[in-house]
Amino acid sequence: MDFKNLIEENKQNVKNVIRKFMGRENEDLEQEVYIRVLTAKKYEEKGSFKSWINLIAANVSKDYLKSAKNRYETHVEDEAIFENIKERKTPEDLLLKKERQERIIKAIEELKPKLKEVIMLSEIEGYSYEECSLKLKCPIGTVKSRIYNAKKELAEKLKDLL
Repeated sequence: MDFKNLIEENKQNVKNVIRKFMGRENEDLEQEVYIRVLTAKKYEEKGSFKSWINLIAANVSKDYLKSAKNRYETHVEDEAIFENIKERKTPEDLLLKKERQERIIKAIEELKPKLKEVIMLSEIEGYSYEECSLKLKCPIGTVKSRIYNAKKELAEKLKDLL
């Protein structure tokens, strides 16, 4: 059988089998099917040629899905390993981080009481403006103003860390 005729006669059939497995068309898999058909030692005429090429298309699709799953799992594992490596800190890094935290805490402690109170509620404890307003028994505008002023003062005190 002529290879060009083989492709033409089975093109739609191969596309349908691949679409069944993949949920979409995939020209790379189609080409792989034809390569396998061409390089196969020989077709044994025990069944129809159409069934044989459908079986090859199904196997190519299954192989692709298996390898795609493995690639995904490997990628996820590689990312996890990379994250672990990236997060490892040297004693020097840990010391610098601790010193930085101590400076931030000291700067917050030095704020005026009303600014310190609002920054602790909003930034440390995670309260919303509305929640801060209720806790402090003051308008939301006042809360926003105090937060702005506290952040401005902290930014000035800690500008070398930014």
